[in-house]
Amino acid sequence: MAMVVYSVAAVLPSAQLAREYARWLVEGHVQAVMGGGAVSARVMAWDAEQGSADRGAGGVWKVEAVYEFPDRTALERYIREFAPALRAEGLAKWGPVAGIRFERRVGERLEM
Repeated sequence: MAMVVYSVAAVLPSAQLAREYARWLVEGHVQAVMGGGAVSARVMAWDAEQGSADRGAGGVWKVEAVYEFPDRTALERYIREFAPALRAEGLAKWGPVAGIRFERRVGERLEM
């Protein structure tokens, strides 16, 4: 059975906010998601694409947390039982900040 990947990316309006958001993830939020059933986690700070205007003065930065769950049942349990409180905590801290938006994706890890 394939591992299920759950990704939450934050698109942020400044490098400073991206650093603060990444620190918040690494210093507790990621561990809370793992306590809810994820078996692994990585936090990624993405560069803008080559030649893109996405980064720099007035640009955006992206920080992504990528979690793996053993199966869809485990992810569904996390979303049902743990995610509401963790999302509320994140929105309380980051929701009022202008210019931040969140992107969520779910997929399967393919074995090579």
